[in-house]
Amino acid sequence: LPTHAGSSLEPEEQSMEPPAAPEEEMPLTEASGPAGCQLFGYVGIEAVLDQMKIKTMKMGFEFNIMVVGQSGLGKSTMVNTLFKSKVSRKASQPGQEERIPKTVQLQSVTHVIEEKGVKMKLTVTDTPGFGDQINNENCWDPIIKYINEQYERYLHEEILITRKRKIPDTRVHGCVYFVPPTGHWLRPLDLEFMRRLSKIVNVVPVIAKADTLTLEERAEFKQRIQEDLKTHAISVYPQEDFDQDPDDRALNDRIREKIPFAVVGADQEHQVNGKRVLGRKTKWGIIEVENPGHCEFPLLRDLLIRSHLQDLKDITHNVHYESYRVRRLNESNRP
Repeated sequence: LPTHAGSSLEPEEQSMEPPAAPEEEMPLTEASGPAGCQLFGYVGIEAVLDQMKIKTMKMGFEFNIMVVGQSGLGKSTMVNTLFKSKVSRKASQPGQEERIPKTVQLQSVTHVIEEKGVKMKLTVTDTPGFGDQINNENCWDPIIKYINEQYERYLHEEILITRKRKIPDTRVHGCVYFVPPTGHWLRPLDLEFMRRLSKIVNVVPVIAKADTLTLEERAEFKQRIQEDLKTHAISVYPQEDFDQDPDDRALNDRIREKIPFAVVGADQEHQVNGKRVLGRKTKWGIIEVENPGHCEFPLLRDLLIRSHLQDLKDITHNVHYESYRVRRLNESNRP
């Protein structure tokens, strides 16, 4: 057909104008390929973003976070600081003696938080008793069991013949692991926990109560932790393998350079230069939690909430849950 059209074009070229139409149509057919098609007016495709925003604001979304670490490292205070509200259950009530559990007990608290019309169903899972015993052998087993139970619950709902339009999501999207501020190396307990848990959940390590270290000690401790993680091939969040494009890789590389974040938590406000700020009051001044010059709490907050919250959920669903689903379905199909 192209050769025939080309041969008949020359004799009729001077007398007839219609054959010129295929030449005008050629750029349109070429432009409709992978390069895209040029629009000659406003269509309104961008309105789909507004539709998605309105739908999400109506339905709300779920976010489940787990905090792991020894008693007294400020886990509950840190979560309360992250969300600027009393969302985490304290280990003990004022005036009551705090009892260390003999085994790891998991406690989950769920709240609905609303900000500017956006509703978030937040579940905080605490792990009192972790690492507090003389013999901490297999103290991560209850945590691994809990995470897998949430995957199993989601899988059970997903494979039903008549399933819900929106499956309740109780899967752990992020696990914040609190490293004691020793200033030395990671303990065997820390390494073993992160080695096992990083395979099934997004682990974000942080140096707890970083105000107990000087700036030099903090920098050295952070470098040693990074060396330990690299030596033991422990992949904490954000994982290099899951970077989607060069922009994501550049952003995540900057984050990976600063992990683990040296954080300080506080749930009390103080007056500084006429402004009310969250901080910890000491004899020599106030440690401002949201001041990047004082600690790296703003980096942790941005990672967990402002920049990577949806990425945490996507990796949980597409990587960690997917590997669990494949393993379980393979087991059920075996004779």
